[in-house]
This record gives sequence, C-alpha cells and structure tokens, in this order.
Amino acid sequence: MKFDDLDSRMRVFETSDDRCVLPGIYMVARLDGRSFTRLTKEVQAFEAPFDERFRDAMVRTVEHLMQCGFRVTYGYTESDEISLLLDRDETTFGRKTRKLISILAGEASSHFSLYLGVPACFDCRISQLPRKSDVVDYFRWRNEDAHRNALNAHCYWALRKEGKDAMDATKELAHLTNAAKNELLFQRGVNFNLVPSWQKRGVGVVWSNHEKHSTNSLTGQPVSTPRRRLRSVLDLPMRDEYSEFVAALLE
Repeated sequence: MKFDDLDSRMRVFETSDDRCVLPGIYMVARLDGRSFTRLTKEVQAFEAPFDERFRDAMVRTVEHLMQCGFRVTYGYTESDEISLLLDRDETTFGRKTRKLISILAGEASSHFSLYLGVPACFDCRISQLPRKSDVVDYFRWRNEDAHRNALNAHCYWALRKEGKDAMDATKELAHLTNAAKNELLFQRGVNFNLVPSWQKRGVGVVWSNHEKHSTNSLTGQPVSTPRRRLRSVLDLPMRDEYSEFVAALLE
C-alpha cells in the first residue's frame, strides 16, 4: 500500500471524534490540578488553608496560558483551578476542542511544574457558552464557589489545628449554615470578613494598556508606543459588581 493511501486511511481513526466549537460561541477553558491535595500538603507542605507561594504559582501559570499562543480575554484562578475566557473569534487549530484541551493542559502542567520544581498535572475541559450573559454567569459561579470553599477551608483547618482528625472536622461542618461557620471562626479569633479578598474571591488576570517610552535612534526624539501587559487583580469585586466587572471585559 502506498504511504499516501495508508496515511489517509489511518487518519480517519485518529480524527473520527474531532469536534469544533461553532463560530460566535464563547469558549471558556477550565483547568483543575490533579492530586493537588497531596502536592500541597505532602510534597510541598504549603501552609493551610492558603499559602501565597501557591497562589503566586497559580497566577504565574494563568499569565503563561494567556500568552502561549491563544487569544485570551480574561484569566481567573481560585484554589487549584484556572478558568480562561478565549476571544470569541479565536480560530487557532480550527477551534478543535481536542487541540485546545490537550495543549492548554500540557502548557499549564509544564509551566506550573517548572515554577515549583516538582511534577504537577492539570486536566482541562471546554465550556461552550452561546451568550454574554452565560459567560458572566460562569465566572460569577466560580467566584461564588471560591467564597464557599474559602469559608469551609478556614473552618476545617481551624478544627484540625485544635486536634480533630479529618473525619471529625468534616462531620462537624457538614450541616452548619454559613452564619454558623462564620461564628465558629469568630469564636476562634478569626473575622472572616477580614480574610484577604484573594482567598475568598480568587484572583483575576486582565490585559491593560500602557505606553512604552523610548528614543528614536535616528532623530533622538522621544517616542511612545502603545503596549499591552497583564495585571493581576487580587481584590476582585463581589456579587453583582463582579458580574459587571466581567461584562465590561466583553464589550
């Protein structure tokens, strides 16, 4: 069999499940760390429930993903997950989901591993969102999830530091309301309202415009050139204000 004939026949098996996101549909890639509980508590022994070193590793990974060959409008990270809003008109790799998923997961895993100096792995999935309001709701969902997880994490580790094991701490928190969890922390000297915003709301990464100033080598005259750079937002707004923040990025 000629190579061209063999190549054509075999590629059918490789591409039979290829799916492409339709034009005009927003794409959000969500990446999650695999076995990060072990990574953060045993391999690296980060401080619980939150550690700035881990936060910085996640933020640097977001920044890398926003500059690795895709047009990304907004990056967001909370806990061990990352969400990336791709430009609505992004056409790289023909909008094939298998290419987007495999490359973004690989880029995140490699960059995070190099940053920390230990092996780490991310998985990835793609949400296909037809409307701007769906995009806003998606990021509102992850923002609210961050708040819920932060409250639970602070309560859990407060109990663990008092000597309770994992099962007892989890059981004690299982049926508590948010108000009761806040009171649990307050009785232990922690005002959850004063916990840093990045722990409760996650971190956003946005593009901002700035002018790069230099000198024309021929005329000696000062010149400025518009440039874009990434900026981390450690104090994200809450609730409806956050929805407005995300909506503004889509305009």
